[in-house]
Amino acid sequence: MKKGILLGGLGFVVILFLAGCASSKQSQEEVVGQQAKTFSKEIKKKVEMNYLLYLPKNYNSAQEKFPLMVFLHGAGERGNDLNLVKKHGTPKLIDQGKEFPFIVASPQCPENVWWSTEDLSALIDELVQLYQVDEKRIYVTGLSMGGYGTWALAEKFPNRFAAIAPVCGGGNPLTICKIGKLPVWAFHGAKDFVVPVNESQQLVTALKNCGNDVKFTIYPETGHDAWVETYNNPELYDWLLKQKK
Repeated sequence: MKKGILLGGLGFVVILFLAGCASSKQSQEEVVGQQAKTFSKEIKKKVEMNYLLYLPKNYNSAQEKFPLMVFLHGAGERGNDLNLVKKHGTPKLIDQGKEFPFIVASPQCPENVWWSTEDLSALIDELVQLYQVDEKRIYVTGLSMGGYGTWALAEKFPNRFAAIAPVCGGGNPLTICKIGKLPVWAFHGAKDFVVPVNESQQLVTALKNCGNDVKFTIYPETGHDAWVETYNNPELYDWLLKQKK
């Protein structure tokens, strides 16, 4: 008898709870038609990225902090084999024995995706925390897909960098003025049929119209491999070192 009463009591409580929910839902009258709403939710994300790291020869003996150069490769070097990253640009030159006065970080983008500005920013946070990075002298450069990534990273975090040097890249001329007066030296080949030179030209034009004293080098006889001449030019590195926040 007591067991029956207990079960009956539980059933009664559930019925009341469901009825209460239904009543509460029915009492919330919504305005019909199209309305403006706002959605906000914090989502945690795990970031994992392989990268090559170069430290200058005098890194351990020097007391001062060092400028940081972030190099972004092109689409052909995506994956999980860091040897691919050494195919072009500064990682190639370092692999051949060239020395730089920078800390150089060369991350590798996973296959079948584009550079993520948020992931790259998280990597830079990690580098600043772990190494002797001068936060007033952080530079970004990249080629092809990495050129697009360079423009995008600067637009997303314009106050973080001292200068950028995108090579045969592109972006959105309607929003590029978000980078403000950030020093820019862009490079492109006039005979580039993979990423037409106009991709850089329209960004340069937009920046000049909003007061940015952007530098732009066009190689008249060069195709998509504008990075060869660019990264072999010591003037690029001299120019970067002169830029400071």
